[in-house]
Amino acid sequence: MVPGEENQLVPKEIENAAEEPRVLCIIQDTTNSKTVNERITLNLPASTPVRKLFEDVANKVGYINGTFDLTWGNGVNTADTAPLDHTSDKSLLDANFEAGKKNFLHLTDKDGEQPQMLEDSSNVDDSVHDRFIGPLPREGSVASTSDYASQSYSYSSILNKSETGYVGLVNQAMTCYLNSLLQTLFMTPEFRNALYKWEFEESEEDPVTSIPYQLQRLFVLLQTSKKRAIETTDVTRSFGWDSSEAWQQHDVQELCRVMFDALEQKWKQTEQADLINELYQGKLKDYVRCLECGYEGWRIDTYLDIPLVIRPYGSSQAFASVEEALHAFIQPEILDGPNQYFCERCKKKCDARKGLRFLHFPYLLTLQLKRFDFDYTTMHRIKLNDRMSFPEELDMSTFIDIEDEKSPQTESCTDSGAENEGSCHSDQMSNDFSTDDAVDEGICLESSTGSEKISKPGLEKNSLMYELFSVMVHSGSAAGGHYYACIKSFSDDQWYSFNDQHVSRITQEDIKKTHGGSSGSRGYYSSAFASSTNAYMLIYRLKDPARNAKFLEVDEYPEHIKNLVQKERELEEQEKRQREIERNTCKIKLFCLHPVKQVMMENKLEVHKDKTLKEAVEMAYKMMDLEDVIPLDCCRLVKYDEFHDYLERSYEGEEDTPMGLLLGGVKSTYMFDLLLETRKPDQIFQSYKPGEVMVKVHVVDLKAETVAAPVTVRAYLNQTVAEFKQLISKATHLPADSMRIVLERCYNDLRLLSMPSKTLKAEGFFRSNKVFVESSETVDHQATFTDSHLWKLLDRHANTIRLFVLLPEQSPGSYSKRTAYQKAGGDSGNVDDDCERVKGPAGNLKSVDAILEESTEKLKSLSLQQQQDGDNGDSSKSTETSDFENIESPLNERGSSTSVDNRELEQHIQTSDPENFQSEERSDSDVNNDRSTSSVDSDILSSSHSSDTLCNADSTQIPLANGLDSHSITSSRRTKANEGKKETWDTAEEDSGTDSEYDESGKSRGEMQYMYFKADPYTADEGSGEGHKWLMVHVDKRITLAAFKQHLEPFVGVLSSHFKVFRVYTSNQEFETVRLNETLSSFSDDNKITIRLGRALKKGEYRVKVCQLLVNEQEPCKFLLDAVFAKGMTVRQSKEELIPQLREQCGLDLSIDRFRLRKKTWKNPGTVFLDYHIYEEDINISSNWEVFLEVLDGVEKMKSMSQLAILTRRWRPSEMKLDPFQELVLESNSVDELREKLSEISGIPLEDIEFAKGRGTFPCDISVLDIHQDLDWNPKVSTLNVWPLYICDDGAVIFYRDKTEEVMELTDEQRNELMKKESSRLQKTGHRVTYSPRKEKALKIYLDGAPNKDVAQD
Repeated sequence: MVPGEENQLVPKEIENAAEEPRVLCIIQDTTNSKTVNERITLNLPASTPVRKLFEDVANKVGYINGTFDLTWGNGVNTADTAPLDHTSDKSLLDANFEAGKKNFLHLTDKDGEQPQMLEDSSNVDDSVHDRFIGPLPREGSVASTSDYASQSYSYSSILNKSETGYVGLVNQAMTCYLNSLLQTLFMTPEFRNALYKWEFEESEEDPVTSIPYQLQRLFVLLQTSKKRAIETTDVTRSFGWDSSEAWQQHDVQELCRVMFDALEQKWKQTEQADLINELYQGKLKDYVRCLECGYEGWRIDTYLDIPLVIRPYGSSQAFASVEEALHAFIQPEILDGPNQYFCERCKKKCDARKGLRFLHFPYLLTLQLKRFDFDYTTMHRIKLNDRMSFPEELDMSTFIDIEDEKSPQTESCTDSGAENEGSCHSDQMSNDFSTDDAVDEGICLESSTGSEKISKPGLEKNSLMYELFSVMVHSGSAAGGHYYACIKSFSDDQWYSFNDQHVSRITQEDIKKTHGGSSGSRGYYSSAFASSTNAYMLIYRLKDPARNAKFLEVDEYPEHIKNLVQKERELEEQEKRQREIERNTCKIKLFCLHPVKQVMMENKLEVHKDKTLKEAVEMAYKMMDLEDVIPLDCCRLVKYDEFHDYLERSYEGEEDTPMGLLLGGVKSTYMFDLLLETRKPDQIFQSYKPGEVMVKVHVVDLKAETVAAPVTVRAYLNQTVAEFKQLISKATHLPADSMRIVLERCYNDLRLLSMPSKTLKAEGFFRSNKVFVESSETVDHQATFTDSHLWKLLDRHANTIRLFVLLPEQSPGSYSKRTAYQKAGGDSGNVDDDCERVKGPAGNLKSVDAILEESTEKLKSLSLQQQQDGDNGDSSKSTETSDFENIESPLNERGSSTSVDNRELEQHIQTSDPENFQSEERSDSDVNNDRSTSSVDSDILSSSHSSDTLCNADSTQIPLANGLDSHSITSSRRTKANEGKKETWDTAEEDSGTDSEYDESGKSRGEMQYMYFKADPYTADEGSGEGHKWLMVHVDKRITLAAFKQHLEPFVGVLSSHFKVFRVYTSNQEFETVRLNETLSSFSDDNKITIRLGRALKKGEYRVKVCQLLVNEQEPCKFLLDAVFAKGMTVRQSKEELIPQLREQCGLDLSIDRFRLRKKTWKNPGTVFLDYHIYEEDINISSNWEVFLEVLDGVEKMKSMSQLAILTRRWRPSEMKLDPFQELVLESNSVDELREKLSEISGIPLEDIEFAKGRGTFPCDISVLDIHQDLDWNPKVSTLNVWPLYICDDGAVIFYRDKTEEVMELTDEQRNELMKKESSRLQKTGHRVTYSPRKEKALKIYLDGAPNKDVAQD
C-alpha cells in the first residue's frame, strides 16, 4: 500500500526529511534461505544512497550485507538484469528509482551462493511475510484482514523485535481475537506471576490438554524467544479445538469469560483456585425500593466485566465518554403506571425505583463497550462506530454508593423484581454470591478475612483511582473484522501495539484514535462516516503501590519455570539447526525407468549441497530400491527435462563435485530434473553433451508391417538431414542411400525429410524428437508420401489403441433362435453370411471357448509361417516385429481352413456396404441408456497418445547405448498419463448424421483402407466371474462402433444386433454406447468394455425406464423395468409389449385396460398418455426418458386431452390428519367444477369447500401442524390456469377442507408427541419440516481436550 501524503505522523529521526520526495521499495526475497520468502517494504528518502538501501535490507531480513544481490523486478526477467552495486554511493533517484511509485526489487543469491544469516537474526520466524518501514497511511485507509502491517499508527513497525523486546503471535487464520486477549494477560503482571507459580504435574494430566501448562509455555516463549512471532496452535489444541476453529471468529469478551471459567475449573484444589475472582470479580446490588414506604428488596450479584451501552435504546445520540455510560449504568428507573411494583409491606402495587449499585470494584476492572447492536428497521446486526472517549486514569469513587448502609429498612430478597437490561446476573458469573447478606462496599484490598475486605467510605474515595493499560480494538463491521490490542507496559510505561505477529511502539495520540467517531469535518456525531476501527474492551488496574506487582525477574522464577525455559531454548535451538539443514538442502525431482518393470518411477531427491555426485547417486540408488535389481556401478545421474522427455547432459568426470555446484546452488525450484539412468553390465553409458538434441528412432519394416522399439541417438540442430542419415545408419545398420526419415512433430503430424541439405532445426527438431526410418528398395519410394504404404502404416500405428473386452457368460445355443430370427429386410446378406459362418455342424452357434481355441491355432500357424518368411527376407530387416500387427481377425473365417492376410481383412472391412449397418443406426434423437444418475464429465477428449508400447509389446529388447533398453521414456510416461486421463462419455446428444473427415488430404473414411482390428484371449484379474472371458483388442480408434461390433460377433457368438456395448468407467459404472456411426476416438488405451446380451437399439428406438406410480405409498415412485419404445408406435402398442415383461420381471399380471402410462418429471406425475397417442408425433420422446405406469382401480376415465386429472386430498383439522389421495377428472379448468366434484366425493356443502394447491415435489408433503395456516387457502380465482394456481397439466395436488370444521385443541404433551411423529414421517419421505438457518458456532473450550460428540449439536 502506498502511503498517503496527508496527515502523516513522521518518526522523529526522519522529521527533517518530511518534505523530501520518497521512494517506495518493495523487495521480494527469492532465495531459498528461509522456509517462507519474505517481502520487505521500505519507504526511503529519494536522496538515500544505494549502499544504505542494502544496509537497511540486510538489517530487516537478517542477512549479512554483501552476501546477496538486488535486481530489478518490475516485470523484467531477473536473469537478464545486472544486480545493483551494493557499494554505490549513488542516490536512489540517480540509480533510476522512481519517487512516488512502487519500485519492485528481487533479493537473489550472490554468485550462486545463498545469503549468510546474521547470528542474532537467524531465528527470525519464517511466517513473517510483510514489514513496513517509514510513514504509514493516514487513518481511514482500508486494509485486508490478512495484512495488518499498515495500521494507523505514527510509529508503527519501524522498530523490530530486538528493539521493542516483545514477541508477536501468529494468526492461525481468524484467531486475532485470541491473540489480543493472550497478549493482554501476558502483559498483566499479577496474572503472569500467578500462572508461573502454578506447577504442572505431568503424572496427573496430559500436557497436551492442560490449558494452564500450555499458557505457561506460551508466556515463557513470549518472554524468552528470539523469534519475531510464535504459534498458538498448542494453546488452541489444549482448548480441544481442531483446525476448523481457526476459521471461526468470535467475540473477545466472550472468549475472556469462557477462558476464565476453564481456568477456574482446571485450578480447583490449587493455590490459584480463586485467582480469577481476586483479580477480576466485583460486586453490585440489584435493588427495587418502594417510593411510598421505603421498603427495598435486593440481591447481590457478581460481575467480571461491566457492559456499557454506546447509544441508549431509541436515541440517535451516543454517550460522549465512559464516565457518562457508567452514570447511565447505575441510573435508576421509576416503575410506575402499568409497571408498578408490588410492595410486600404495602401489600399493593406502588411506584418504585429500580436500579443497580456498585458495592465493590475488582482489582482489574474490565469495561466492555457494547458496539454491536441490532437494527430493528433492517433486522440486521450492526456495529456502532460512534465516538466514546475514555480517560487514561479513571476515578471510580464517584460511582460507589455509600448511602447503602444509611438506607431505610431493607430486606434481603432473592427476587429483585423486573430485571434491568444492563445488569450482570449471577448466572453469568463464575461464583454465586446471592446468599451473601453482608454489604461489601468499596474494593477488596486484601484477600484474607471478611472484616479486612470492608473499608471505610472515606478511604475508598481516595483508593479507587484506576489506570488504563489495555485497549482491545476491533476494526470492521458486525459481520466480521479484526482485533488487535494496545497495551501499556508497566515496566517502562510505554504503549505498544500487539497486532498478531507485529509488535510496535505507539503513542497516546494513537490511543485517542481508538475512541471512534469521525476524524474528518463532518461533525461530532456521524456514525455513517465514522471509522470502523475503535476500542471494544478496556482494562484498568487499580493504582495501589502496596498491591501493584512487577514482573518476575529470571532469577526469581520458580524452579519448574527455569526448567521449562531451558527446555524451550533447547527446542528452539534444535529448530534452528533443522532450518539450517533445510536451507542447505537441494530438493529436486528424481526419475528412474525401472530396468525390470519398465515403469517410470518418480521421487524427490533431498541432498545436502556439500554431498558429492557419487554420494547422491548412492542415495538415489537406495531411494529407488534398486539394490537387488542392478549393481550400483550400473547407475548414474544425468540432467533431465521430464516435460520434453529430454536428457540434457551427463556428468562425466564430476563424481567428486558437490551437488550444490552441479545444480547451480540451493533453490526453491529447479527448471530441470534428474534421471537415475541404468545400463546392463555389458553396456557402456553414452555421453550427453549440452546443446545436443535427443532423437528416438523407430525402424519400420514395410514387408512385415512392423514398427520397432526406439533406438536413441544424439544429434545437433545445425546438422543437415544427410548428415543425420549417416548418424542413424551407424545406429541402425541401415543403408543411408535408400533411407526415408519421417519426423513426428506432434500427434498424427508426420513430415517426410526429403531435402538432404536442410538442417534439423529448419525441419522443426527440438529438444526431444521422434522419427521413423525405412530403408527398403521398393516402389513405395516413388509414391506420394500421403499415398505411400509407409504413411498408411505409420498412420495406423499412431491411431491404434488397446481395449479390454469382457464377454458375456454364454451357454451353447441359448441365443440361436434369437440369432436365426431376423425381420424382413432388417439385416443385409453380409450379416447373414456372418451368422452362417459362426454356426457349428449341428447348426448351433459355436461357444466362445471354441472360437478362441480356433483363433489361437490360426494365430500360431500364422506366426510360424511369418517367421519362416522372415528368415528368407532382407537380412537388414529389423527382427523387432510386433505380434499383433500380423494376427488375423476371426471375422475372416468363412467356414474353411484357409486364412487371409491383414490387408485383405482391412479391405473387407472398408468395402463393406455401409447400408449393412443402417438398421442399427439411430436417429438424431437416439440416446444411450441410463446416464441420468451419472456425474462423469461428458467432454469428448481425442486420444493423443503414441502407441509405442502397443507396437512393441511382445518384442525382444534391443540393448541401447543410453541404457534405457528397448522401452522409451516417452511411452512409459504416456502410459502413466493415460491412466489418469479424464474419461469421456459417448454422448447421446444430437447426431451429426455424418462421420467427420480425418485426412488432411481430403480423403473420406470410405476411401481409407486401414481399419485395424486384432483380438487376443486375455486372463484378467480375479473377480471377473466364472463363465466370463476377456479379450485384449488392438483396434484403430477411427473405426465406427457398428464395425467394431461386427468384429466382435464371432467372439460373442451372436449378431451385433443382439448384444450391447457398455463402457466401464473408473468408478465401475457402466453406460451403454449406442451411437453406431461414431468412432472410438473418445476411447484411450486400456479402457474396459463390457458386452451384454440383449437386443441393441435400432434406428428410431428408445430405451425407456418404467416406474410405477403409487400415490398413497410412503415412496410413491418404484422402478419396474427398462423397455424399448419405437418411433411411430402407439401408446396401446407399447402397453401390449409391456404386459408380458411386467408379468415375467415384476410379477404384475395386468390387463391392458387396467393401467395407464403418464409423463414423469423427476418424481412428479404429469400428462396422462391416451391409447391412441403416437410417440414422436403426439408425445415427444427425448434422452433419458422415463414414464410412470399407474394401475387403475376401475375403468380409465381419461378419454380426451381436454380433460384434466387432479390428485386431491382432504385435510381434517378436527382429527389432525390427511385422507388418502383421490383422483378427480375435470372436463374443464373451472374452479366451480372443481368445487362441485370435491363436494360430491366428500359430502361437504359446496359453500363450505375451501381448497389450496400443494407445494413442492409430489406428494407435496406438509406437516399437519402447519397445513391449516401455511397453505394459501381458498384463492380468489375462477379458473385453475391463473395465478396463484397455474394448474395447466395433469398431476397437480389439491388439498381441501370443510371451513366449518374447527382445529383440534392440543395439549403441550400432545403437540410435542405429534411434532415428533410428523418430523419422523417427513424426514423419511425426504421433506424438511421447517426452515432452519445455519447457526453460528458457539465458542467452547473443552476441559478434556476434545469435544464430545453430542456437543456439536449445541
